[in-house]
Amino acid sequence: MVEYRIDRHSGVATYVQLVQQTKQALRLGLLRPGDKLPTAREVVEATAINPNTVLKAYRELEREGLVEARRGLGTFVRRSLGSAPADSPLRTELEEWAERARAAGLERDDVAALFTAVLDKHFQGDPS
Repeated sequence: MVEYRIDRHSGVATYVQLVQQTKQALRLGLLRPGDKLPTAREVVEATAINPNTVLKAYRELEREGLVEARRGLGTFVRRSLGSAPADSPLRTELEEWAERARAAGLERDDVAALFTAVLDKHFQGDPS
């Protein structure tokens, strides 16, 4: 099951953070078709956000065809995204790189900027 973390200082709307984190879990294979998402109540208890915010995020995921609400049962994953499993060797390499970057004194924002620049270079024009 996915555990949502809300960054209230990010400037990103809370419901968008929930959508992004769900999509990340789908891409990494942490959520698979048939898996049940946490109930709105569970998300509210874990994150102290408004229940309507959770429902808005789940409606957006449903609109995108990623999940489906089943009355009285909950919200379930319909399809996955991508093919980058959490146990990928590439993830291990990236973790090692991130450790080296931190040891070299880079801050999180520095690493994010560097990584984004590399992604932009190698995935230029990629619609995903």
